[in-house]
Amino acid sequence: MTSTPASHNPAYAQWLTALKSRFRQVQLKAAVAVNTELLQFYWALGADIAAQQARAQWGSGFLARLSQDLMREFPQVKGFSRRNLEHIRRWHQFWSVDAAIAKQAASQLFAIPWWHNVVIVSKCPDPAQALFYVQQTRQHGWSRAVLTHQIESGLWQRQGQALHNFAQTLPAPQSDLAAQVLKDPYVFDFLSLTPEHTERELEAALTEHITQFLLELGAGFAYMGRQVPLQVGEREFFLDLLFYHARLHCYVVVELKTVDFEPEFAGKLNFYLKAVDAQLRGPQDAPTIGLLLCKSKDRLVAEYALSDIHKPLGLASYELSHILPEALRDQLPSIERLEAEFDADLENSRH
Repeated sequence: MTSTPASHNPAYAQWLTALKSRFRQVQLKAAVAVNTELLQFYWALGADIAAQQARAQWGSGFLARLSQDLMREFPQVKGFSRRNLEHIRRWHQFWSVDAAIAKQAASQLFAIPWWHNVVIVSKCPDPAQALFYVQQTRQHGWSRAVLTHQIESGLWQRQGQALHNFAQTLPAPQSDLAAQVLKDPYVFDFLSLTPEHTERELEAALTEHITQFLLELGAGFAYMGRQVPLQVGEREFFLDLLFYHARLHCYVVVELKTVDFEPEFAGKLNFYLKAVDAQLRGPQDAPTIGLLLCKSKDRLVAEYALSDIHKPLGLASYELSHILPEALRDQLPSIERLEAEFDADLENSRH
């Protein structure tokens, strides 16, 4: 069967006229609900494009021709480029694969910006994963850059994956929410540390990049301090990092370990949680939660250790992407050397 060019097909001309009329109606309503109206129009357009291409045999140049005609009629509208029409078609096709998930996503898709939708369907392999990022974007108001980072860092695979004892130590609603707050592994790809970094170096680097650290921890965390002192009896102890979680309504103590997990780490953090509950927790606060971040862990050993801990505690590993190689590290000047050279230059400039 020979296909008829769209520009010479009466059916195409009739459909194009109706399409122009529909879009003019959308423009009139745009001042009231720009994003929702536009995305609903895009959704219907995606369905139309798929249906017309399946039925009408208008040839491979259909989208190019449609783009030209719509841009000629609406020159001020940027959304009718051929590239964007491709995005619109793909967006509709992507969500049409799974009817059940598409039904869940329907109203939510129109509540986030268009280019957020494009990022999600471009980077997610299936609707189930995509729906997760749509919901997270709505809930947390992510920018497009943050959304892209969360997808590329694999948040879908990591969310709620930390080992924990919340089911045994927290009431059901709180335990479920706490489990979803934690992830495993945590990705600190914004840090540049040597392979032999110490706990204090990791702690200092995380607090120096507190904005990125809070983004990786997730929504709801408020930074309270590092090396927070606690007096117990005649001794003083120091918490590596202390946070408060707005949705859980509780303190969160984060302890850092640059080695593999050992059972005694859980016991020490359990002690810290008891002290925080006794000294910092208020009447309206939920029980304090602990998060132990280690270089790696033996899962069975960790499960054994957590089973006898009476305070709510989660355990996860962390990953660093930007680690300086040993050979390069040896070639870089130390901080002390840089400071000495700066002082010398400053002294010379005075003479």
